[in-house]
Amino acid sequence: MATETLLKPEDCAMLLVDFQAGLGFGVESASRQALLNNAVALARTAAAFNVPVVVSTSASRAYSGPLLPALQDALPSVKAIERTNMNAWEDDTVRNAVVAAGRTRLIVAGFLTEACVSFPALSALNEGFDVFVAADACGGLTLASHELALRRLEHAGARLTSWIQVLLEFQRDWTRHATYEAARAIVVANGGGYGMGLAYAREMIHPA
Repeated sequence: MATETLLKPEDCAMLLVDFQAGLGFGVESASRQALLNNAVALARTAAAFNVPVVVSTSASRAYSGPLLPALQDALPSVKAIERTNMNAWEDDTVRNAVVAAGRTRLIVAGFLTEACVSFPALSALNEGFDVFVAADACGGLTLASHELALRRLEHAGARLTSWIQVLLEFQRDWTRHATYEAARAIVVANGGGYGMGLAYAREMIHPA
């Protein structure tokens, strides 16, 4: 298990589970639009910092539908792994893809928090991964069940975080020019008032 407290891109892989409309319809723990915004920002963050991403879907043809288009657009080169298990970790293709990334830390997000997020996160913890759950990019059936699932995950050893903390932890210093423009663009597009402030600073205070 990693001993460094702060996240570094080179230590991390990401698992995005069941971001599909059929499951999204059941989400009541937060605004679906806000969750989609946060999930897209998280995916774009992984792409900007070259973090390996494993995406999995379930029951795509029977009920849930394909990976949400906004996420596929954020990860154009990633093909979702279709599975039947609720627990993505019990699908050998998904688990092997995460293990093959060779990273010690796993960032997890998806629908639904109570099952499709919790189950693989708990299984990965059991196999020695240092698991971080991007809780603001996870949707539950109810606010109560979402929060109870997060409490169980935290009790089991997972760390709760948010997409913006992941991005800022990866960037760490705005003078890191290799990732500056990509990180800034994500904040401007998905970061609400913070992103508005960055855009204002460039256009009004320091015009090009």
